[in-house]
Amino acid sequence: MALSLLQNTLDVDFLRRQARTLRLDVIRMLEEAGSGHPGGSLSAADLVAALYFGILRHDPANPGWPERDRFVLSKGHAVPVLYAALAESGYFPREELKTLRRIDSRLQGHPSHRDLPAVEASTGSLGQGLSIGAGMALGARLDGRESRVFVLLGDGELQEGQVWEAALSAPRWQLENLVAIVDYNRLQLDGPVDEILPLEPLAEKWRQFGWDVAEIDGHEMAEIVPALLWASRRDREAEAGGDGALPPGGLKLPPRRAGRPAVLIAHTVKGKGVSFMEGNNEFHGRAPTREEAARALAELGGEA
Repeated sequence: MALSLLQNTLDVDFLRRQARTLRLDVIRMLEEAGSGHPGGSLSAADLVAALYFGILRHDPANPGWPERDRFVLSKGHAVPVLYAALAESGYFPREELKTLRRIDSRLQGHPSHRDLPAVEASTGSLGQGLSIGAGMALGARLDGRESRVFVLLGDGELQEGQVWEAALSAPRWQLENLVAIVDYNRLQLDGPVDEILPLEPLAEKWRQFGWDVAEIDGHEMAEIVPALLWASRRDREAEAGGDGALPPGGLKLPPRRAGRPAVLIAHTVKGKGVSFMEGNNEFHGRAPTREEAARALAELGGEA
């Protein structure tokens, strides 16, 4: 399905359906490839759906549009969910999803801007995405463009020092057009984040670095959408178009301060949507077998 810039919507029911579609595609792609990272792809599906089909200003018919918003998938191993969103948006044929990780495919195991221009940045080595996003945000401001930059980080990734160098720099340069999103599923490659290198008090750390901070349920679209509008300094009522698409919601957000970047700490579940993958670190980097994929697709309400 090809989406144009003007067809994005903040209808949360539509966005929930889009997230389900992304999850189905992730399972199909990984089963076909026989390798990849389902856990972190599924935990990020609601966030990516909200961005690509509701928040980001982008145009698949003109990927190089200078005024577009940018999305940087810093946790590059979760790229199946990004490929699913790009295909659903119309950047390339959905049939190409079947080529994930093939040697001659544009869809490699980590996103490559060289091979697929719709990918805004090549990522894979963790910890670099926020620096890239800060550079993009500063460049947009210097060029006088209205573009916003969204960076999706993994929680284990926050153990990388470069993340905090970028976090320290962004308020200094008053990058209010920069939004970081932490996919806080509390599991990383080697086990629970809290047992390997604890992050708490995570929200307070970002505040002390000078960021505006909000914590949300990363699977509840009625929280994700208003939080993203808040973070990107967009007007909720104007974006909803006055048609009541956005529910009232009970999410309390702090004042958004001029000149400050924003971070959303999104509490998520690794493997979200598939019962035997949820909270199961075995599926951090293992593709489902044919039988497991069939079971997962059935749980998600799809077909093999």
